[in-house]
Amino acid sequence: MTNSQYLKMAFVTINDALNLNTWSGTPYYMAKNFEKQSVQIDYIGPLIDKNSFSCKIKKFYIKYILKKNYIKHFEPIIYKNFAQQVSQKLSLLDVDIIFSYWPIPIANLECSQPIVLWTDATFGGLLNFYPEFSNFTNQTIRNGHIMEMSAIKRTRLAIYSSDWAAETAKIIYQTDDSKIKVVPYGANIECNRSIIDIRNILQNKDSNKCNLLFIGQDWVRKGGDIALEIAKRLNIQGLKTELTVVGCQPDIGREFSSFVKILGFIPKSSPEGRLKFEQLLAQSHFFILPTKAECYGIVFCEANSFGLPCLSFDVGGIPTIIRDGINGKLFQINGDIEDYCTYISNIFSKHSEYHDLCLSSFNEYETRLNWPASCKKVRDYLIDLI
Repeated sequence: MTNSQYLKMAFVTINDALNLNTWSGTPYYMAKNFEKQSVQIDYIGPLIDKNSFSCKIKKFYIKYILKKNYIKHFEPIIYKNFAQQVSQKLSLLDVDIIFSYWPIPIANLECSQPIVLWTDATFGGLLNFYPEFSNFTNQTIRNGHIMEMSAIKRTRLAIYSSDWAAETAKIIYQTDDSKIKVVPYGANIECNRSIIDIRNILQNKDSNKCNLLFIGQDWVRKGGDIALEIAKRLNIQGLKTELTVVGCQPDIGREFSSFVKILGFIPKSSPEGRLKFEQLLAQSHFFILPTKAECYGIVFCEANSFGLPCLSFDVGGIPTIIRDGINGKLFQINGDIEDYCTYISNIFSKHSEYHDLCLSSFNEYETRLNWPASCKKVRDYLIDLI
């Protein structure tokens, strides 16, 4: 197959891939940008979640008696049923590639076509990394590993959005290097901005106040308390700073009301929400998300699409996105919060250096942190499999 030919793909999803609320719109942008790369897509999904009576009983026992976390999709009876549904639909299609962004629906899939996975984490990488992926029973852990290993073994290509995720596949599941690729996800946002637009955005920023933007639904895991402390210290140190919080409604107390704006959830799927979201990204000086655990962080890519530098911790898949001094700065998770403050104060006071950082942030988005570039790269890998 040549690059000019259409590639026929079965795009497998548990949920509705074309719903912008599914996984923050990632499967939607993924699929639509594949279609722009001469990929003909047959959507397999949403799949019927046949929650068995045994799973319901097990969930009740584990959650309420043992007081532990439970994820039913790791149960063999669940993902085997998903595979049966996929197989039935595949029998009616003529496709070259089976593609999924989650391992669960392909973990037990038998088919003649090559299976490709493009995801942001492995079960082993998530285990005890995210709060909801901790406090499992031994059986849940065993099931999770078996599911992940089964999915990886069935793939001809396991593509990960970060070096961190790829390393967990190699180390925990002994996946062969030749099967693994790393291709970052893009920004779940429509962008036709040019470098001229970014320069205009820079000219319109408030130079008398440092605007920090925090976007996240989980205030605790995403490090909202740290972002709040950074804004507080910057104001005490003499740098007028405002922190805008989007995605959640933390109860922070009145003492912070003078420099903190809490906007709650803003739906990007609505025109009004999208406009407000874009205005916030354009008006801010730094996107700050001192998250304690993160598989990837598409929001960093979205921030870079506005030339907005990103500040975060050196954890999970974030280092694949943020490169120190190029599109932001990473800090050590056990380091001093003052490191954030020092960096922000220094770079904010050096207008020329800050402008250069913003322009290079946009360049990172334009060259590697966007869906067209990423989907083209993945398509090239897929063609090599045919």
